[in-house]
Amino acid sequence: MNRDVDIVRRYYDDHAEEEWNRLGGVSFEFAVTAHMMERLVKPGDRILDLGGGPGRYAIHFAKRGCDVTLADLSEGNVAVAKREAERAGVRIAAFVADARALPGAIRGTFDHVFVMGPLYHLLEEGDRIAVIEGALSLLRPGGHLFVSFLLLFSGMIYYMKNDPEGILTDPQREPYLTDVTQGLPYGGDAFTKAYFIHPDAILPFMARFPLDRVALFGQESVLAPQEERLKQASPAARAEWLRVAFLLADRPEYLSYSEHAMYVGRKKKGGSR
Repeated sequence: MNRDVDIVRRYYDDHAEEEWNRLGGVSFEFAVTAHMMERLVKPGDRILDLGGGPGRYAIHFAKRGCDVTLADLSEGNVAVAKREAERAGVRIAAFVADARALPGAIRGTFDHVFVMGPLYHLLEEGDRIAVIEGALSLLRPGGHLFVSFLLLFSGMIYYMKNDPEGILTDPQREPYLTDVTQGLPYGGDAFTKAYFIHPDAILPFMARFPLDRVALFGQESVLAPQEERLKQASPAARAEWLRVAFLLADRPEYLSYSEHAMYVGRKKKGGSR
């Protein structure tokens, strides 16, 4: 497992700028996710952004008056987050850390903990459980846990919109397509080591933790399959599509139109983890 984590760390060290840019400009994933999160995250709240990458969400909420701490596996991501926070004129605390074993420098409890990346890359269920338990240990009772998942069908969406020929040439296509057709999670080689979950498995996985479900929504809502075409639409048309996306994001029948899904839970009072 440590070898797999090293592969993921190196990937993000090498692609930190790309990841920063991916959620910039016209990003339906960022727009939908931030809109849904802002229903619960208020100015002055204390946030831990665990696996926060190069800081798009950390900086967004710091601008809104939140006290934000970011932790990420990749030194490259943390360096970009610090640089972009300075450019934006906001302060965030930022640490290099493995989400499975958080450093003692991260102290106290938080009103919200974001887990928006680690579960994409941990192939062993025990490691995924360890991340959630660690996040809950730093979340106050009544606080909110935001957990992102990479959906099983997202690889198919990627092929269709970005690389139609890839379905013929990708060396991982057979094991991935086998799991898709059988409705099984896929864990292994992809853009890096990655874990793709079936949408129906999210709620059972999260039910083992002391959380009351608040929401489950697609982070691109219904827009992922036509993302590139919609980005070229007029500003007025994009705004209308986003309005529709906000309305449909938490409709379970449309979840597989997204590449990412977010579970939101409220920590139960007296929750032991």
